[in-house]
Amino acid sequence: MNEETKTLNIPDEVVLSKIYLIRGQKVMIDRDLAELYKVATGNLNLAVKRNMDRFPPDFMFQLTKEEFQDLILQNAISKKTGSGGIRKLPYAFAEHGVLMLSSILNSKRAIQVNIQIMRIYTRMRELLLTHKDILIKLEQLEKQTLHNTEDIRLVFEYLKKLLTPAPEKPRKRIGYKLPDET
Repeated sequence: MNEETKTLNIPDEVVLSKIYLIRGQKVMIDRDLAELYKVATGNLNLAVKRNMDRFPPDFMFQLTKEEFQDLILQNAISKKTGSGGIRKLPYAFAEHGVLMLSSILNSKRAIQVNIQIMRIYTRMRELLLTHKDILIKLEQLEKQTLHNTEDIRLVFEYLKKLLTPAPEKPRKRIGYKLPDET
């Protein structure tokens, strides 16, 4: 391992903070990826343009003005020069697009950063699946509870009947009656 690989120490929180939900996909913006790879955004985009056949629309897309404005409003991009100092709308890379970047960026750092990003995407997917399982179990429990609620109500009605003493009726005396007791 060389020095650059050994010193790669990007906290997961930093990478997570650079993953956005745009068009229903978890994506990373070109300038954030360039920052992680320690290359210029223009150089990253140039490498992508030279290899466009590797980036279909579900791997990479260019943000619209509205999407870009939403990022600015969410403080994802600074407002220093009105549009974060960029001249073109940024590109967004989905998980597979980020993975494809490692095949066109030929540096040890790019490979190590991509490995870390892929691990984070995998953990996110596992967390979502775990939460999905929990939600399914909660729905099943809710259905059981709704069904059981009627049964429990019925049990309580019977218990109330058993525990509530019946009103006493005057009883007829048993045995020998004296003539004046009739």
